[in-house]
Amino acid sequence: MNGINGGKATTVGRTAGLYIGAAVLRLALFTLFPGLPDLLTGRVEISTPVTSFKRLQEGLFLYNHNVSPYDGGVYHQAPLLLPLFALLPSFAALPVFTYLLYIAIDLLSAHALFQIAESGEPGASALYTSPRRDKRWGGFVIAALFLFNPFTIATCIGRPTSVFTTCAILHAVVKAISGAPVGAMVALAFAAYLSMYPLLLLPPLLLLSYDRQLPGRATKSLAQFAATNIGVVASVLGMLFSMSFLITGSWEFLPSTYGVQLTLSDLAPNVGLWWYFFVEMFDSFRSFFLAVFWLHLSAYVGALTVRIRRQPLVVLTLLLGIFAIFKPYPSISDMSLFLAAVSLYRHVFPLMRYTFLVASIIMYTTFLGPAFYHLWIYAGSGNANFFYAITLVWGLGLSLLVCDLTFAVLRDEWEVERPEMVGKEIRQI
Repeated sequence: MNGINGGKATTVGRTAGLYIGAAVLRLALFTLFPGLPDLLTGRVEISTPVTSFKRLQEGLFLYNHNVSPYDGGVYHQAPLLLPLFALLPSFAALPVFTYLLYIAIDLLSAHALFQIAESGEPGASALYTSPRRDKRWGGFVIAALFLFNPFTIATCIGRPTSVFTTCAILHAVVKAISGAPVGAMVALAFAAYLSMYPLLLLPPLLLLSYDRQLPGRATKSLAQFAATNIGVVASVLGMLFSMSFLITGSWEFLPSTYGVQLTLSDLAPNVGLWWYFFVEMFDSFRSFFLAVFWLHLSAYVGALTVRIRRQPLVVLTLLLGIFAIFKPYPSISDMSLFLAAVSLYRHVFPLMRYTFLVASIIMYTTFLGPAFYHLWIYAGSGNANFFYAITLVWGLGLSLLVCDLTFAVLRDEWEVERPEMVGKEIRQI
């Protein structure tokens, strides 16, 4: 008994040391390099029109002076972020409180990943158990990979509001795994309120919650369970929208926050695929291709949910990767979340075929992306094609990773169904 308690104490101590080290690193970067936060905040790879900290500060200034934050068409973020940041001391006078808030959100996200890894869900869902499940990383390693990922650190220092969405998504997954479907739906509703696209995660999250119900509270009918929990999401979103109306005094926030994402009215450059395509698009075709792009983004949800029904957490992971490629305003924050989720599947890494190629592409684009943007905007020796070309390569690397993980997971399932094919080469047709 003493040995078990001692082991738990050691684990808790290591985890606490990890969190403290990650917090100290971020605080040191904030304070020792005072120009770094503003530099990263201005980077298009980190800040988008719907997550930018500078735009949040503009909206907060208008809010504090009793002017609609959506006047001027600069602020495109959720209204409830404004009273949250208004509670903090002035950023210009005491920025450390804002820094501490972002550090705390990163630590909460890391702890959620820790809990997901420790649950064993990635390797052993309610309907499927991988024969390779023992070859996995523990929660400590997963949390460390997230906290010390350069993309995660740069996102924290750049202070986009996408970190709040990341935290809400991860806590929705934790609640679903722990048998608390209402908590999962509430967390997902908050994520959808902040960024809209997490609403597409609802089908696999419903299945994960259904599979992991506590025995005493289990609902036999999936349809009844889904209807109840969809009602929870709708109720929470309705409450959040009502609170937003009370804060802003109008429904103007709906087109300014969600309409911008649906119609892509702000064509600021980012690491995504949409902006340049619609810069070059004739107005007469714009509505059609907007519908096509959104249909393409949402079409994966049903197909993946049905095909990989036995592993809903895999579906959630793959959708996070697809969103990082195809959503209207992606950033490296989406990449850091996807990479953290991929690290949960250490047991299928041996089945993946393009890990070296993917790693090379990601490193290649990470260094060349800022260089090409500098050539276009500052040096004047390039044009928009330079930057968009490197974002296409970035998207290619992410696409390969999504496809490779899908192959590895399906191959893992297939080898359970066909034990005689274990270790044998297969040919895709």
